[in-house]
Amino acid sequence: MNTEKKLVSVRTMVAVGIGGAIVFVLMRFVAIPSGVPNTNLNLACAILTLFAAIFGPVAGFLTAFIGHTLTDLSWGGVWWSWIVADALYGFAAGAFWKLYRIEEGAFGVKQAVIFNIVQIAANAAAWIGVAPALDVLIYQEPASKVFLQGAAAAVMNIIVVLVLGTLLAVSYSKTRVKSGSLTEDA
Repeated sequence: MNTEKKLVSVRTMVAVGIGGAIVFVLMRFVAIPSGVPNTNLNLACAILTLFAAIFGPVAGFLTAFIGHTLTDLSWGGVWWSWIVADALYGFAAGAFWKLYRIEEGAFGVKQAVIFNIVQIAANAAAWIGVAPALDVLIYQEPASKVFLQGAAAAVMNIIVVLVLGTLLAVSYSKTRVKSGSLTEDA
């Protein structure tokens, strides 16, 4: 029997499939126009962040990559700059998953603060840095346009994750059994 821990478990891969599908549905069918061209308020970021926070950086990366790619394909064109930014966001949000302690049922105030500091920094890097820079480099888009879109996406995603993502993390964590909370009956 192999006792080594797998880098990515079957449970994680199933979660990636489910998460990618949920992200696709939310991005495709529950996108709310923001007033900034081609930039929507979307609830998918909260789900993506939750999956990354529970299952780690690989799951966050793949969930975002799959969900965003499927969304773009359903619209008839793939926008790689934003897919890459989303995938990197998922990776970054999941990179600190052990600190969040969601699976341990211990997602308290300290973990919520860490969770939100990470998501704010990752959203800013992905949407104010990576996505617009790649838009300019790959698609020769006007910098003023894509940096406005990126800033709008960052602000909206930060707020969605701050509110909905944190509530989802707290709720999910409460369903987990806290380590050491079970005692043996005499």
